[in-house]
Amino acid sequence: MRLCVIGTGYVGLVAGTCFAESGNEVVCVDIDRHKIAELNAGRVPIYEPGLAELLQRNTTDGRLRFSTDLAAAVRDSLVCFIAVGTPSDGDGSADVQMVVEAAQSIAGAMPGYRIVVLKSTVPVGTAQTVRQAMAALTAHPFDIVSNPEFLKEGAAVEDFMKPDRIVLGGADERALSVVQELYAPFVRTDNPILVMDNRSAEMTKYAANAFLATRISFINEIARLCEKTGADVAEVRRGMGSDRRIGQAFLFPGVGYGGSCFPKDVRAVIQMAEHHGVDFSLLKAVEAVNARQKRLLVDKVQQTFGTDLSGRRLAIWGLAFKPRTDDMREAPSLVIVEALLAAGASLAVHDPEALDRARQLFGARVSYHRGNYEALDEADALLIVTEWNEFRRPDFARMRAVMKTPIIFDGRNLYEPRMMDQAGFRYYAVGRRAVGHTSPDTASAA
Repeated sequence: MRLCVIGTGYVGLVAGTCFAESGNEVVCVDIDRHKIAELNAGRVPIYEPGLAELLQRNTTDGRLRFSTDLAAAVRDSLVCFIAVGTPSDGDGSADVQMVVEAAQSIAGAMPGYRIVVLKSTVPVGTAQTVRQAMAALTAHPFDIVSNPEFLKEGAAVEDFMKPDRIVLGGADERALSVVQELYAPFVRTDNPILVMDNRSAEMTKYAANAFLATRISFINEIARLCEKTGADVAEVRRGMGSDRRIGQAFLFPGVGYGGSCFPKDVRAVIQMAEHHGVDFSLLKAVEAVNARQKRLLVDKVQQTFGTDLSGRRLAIWGLAFKPRTDDMREAPSLVIVEALLAAGASLAVHDPEALDRARQLFGARVSYHRGNYEALDEADALLIVTEWNEFRRPDFARMRAVMKTPIIFDGRNLYEPRMMDQAGFRYYAVGRRAVGHTSPDTASAA
């Protein structure tokens, strides 16, 4: 089948490449000429495991190409996916202007019947808005199908190729059957394609992300309570997660959620609720807890060394908002770095993939290190912010040899406190008892 994907951001690029991998002829369209030139040269602008290999294979085989010519792409495609950004407005609501503009461009270029699939995350009622905008510009028939994405950064290709479910919203059986045919190769293990109305499909995306964010903030609050009461959140999590009604997923305490989806979608649901006269107080609390959680490691550092961190050299492992991506949008590291710099600390940072993006954000205010051990040289302490696999089994003897003082503030609970005590570290985790002996230097500062 011939189809076009408008927008070569994270969602559009993964979707277009994976559709091509299943045998379709796909053209991905963007107004950014530089990005299109880079993609045509085989250079992928984001880090996502497996994506570069799939893109190279499908462009070489001729199933996938990239263009700035939207009109030509629409003329050649029965199905047109819209996967452009929906950034937050000042009040937190999702801005659908780019979605509507893309739909209007399709309307102006289509020579006959087209199926427009809304892949962007959009507020409830957007499908109707798009339908009206297109109807004002074309007499040709068309149908709107809502198809929210549920991709996890760092596992997006796998999620697309082996989805838990596909959600489709629409009313026209012909359009829905065509889109179901597109997705059929990805649900051969009988994972469901759920068909519903447009509004319910649009709400499903927001409800799923808001609920996952709620689980994260909940376990982070439990972790704070564990620290006050002497309980161990790792044991509490095991006890909770063993309940089939609860499960283990998204119950890992840490330094808060970030990225392009959860923060934006939680704010959008709050704003959407207010627009309809609903006070979504639960999600307001989720957002407040997350904002506070991003300062957790900073608070622990200042409780240890004092509020003035001048003369302190701190190492940070992990800058991306999660492992297996270079995305730093609303990452906890942004809050942590800025707060530590404001307190006078000198920072040495390391991330396996996000250093280039970090340079764009922090400039020369921190030092950048390709090797994780290099960042530890003469460090007063290490802060672990992102749970990259490379950090799970480090050489602790080597770490102690290069650090000024063996202190670790672990924002992801990567290590067992007893093991860290035996290795000679002073160790602070999230929701777990601190271990290690207080040095005279840090005791006087605290």
